[in-house]
Amino acid sequence: MALSNHRPHRRSSKRGPFFVIQHREQSDDYYDFRLEIDGVLVSWAIPRGPTVNPQNRRMARRTEDHPLEDIATKVDGAGEDVFVWDCGTYANKTDHEMTTCLGRGHLSFLLDGEKLHGGYALTRVREGEDETWLLVKRRDDVAEPVNHVNG
Repeated sequence: MALSNHRPHRRSSKRGPFFVIQHREQSDDYYDFRLEIDGVLVSWAIPRGPTVNPQNRRMARRTEDHPLEDIATKVDGAGEDVFVWDCGTYANKTDHEMTTCLGRGHLSFLLDGEKLHGGYALTRVREGEDETWLLVKRRDDVAEPVNHVNG
C-alpha cells in the first residue's frame, strides 16, 4: 500500500526509526499503529489496541501509508477524537531490511516507547483488499503475564 505521488523522505535520526500509536475514539474505536519504513509511515488499524501479554494476539488491518512529514502533526495532536497513545523508536530484530520483511509478511522489532517496550512481531495472515496481520508481543523481560496496557 505504497503512497502514490509521494517521494520517500528519510529522517536523520541517531536513535532509530520512529513509531507512533494513535487512539482514535470515533464510532469505530481503534488504535492506529505506524512504523517508519523506507521513508514513509506504514500503518495498521488495531481494533483492540496493542498488548503486553505474549499470550494475546491482536488483529491488525493494513491501512494506507502516510507521508513521513505527518509525524509532526500526529505527535502534536490530531484532533478531538484522536490522540497519541504512545510513540518512540524501534529497532529491526532481523538481518533483512524492513521493506523486505514487509513484502514477505513478517516484521520483528523492538519498541522503545513511553508505554511499550521490548519485542513485537507483525505477521500477515491474509492478503488482498482486506490485508490482515497479527500483532504479537514477544516473550522477553518486559512482557507481562496479564495485559495491563489494554484488555
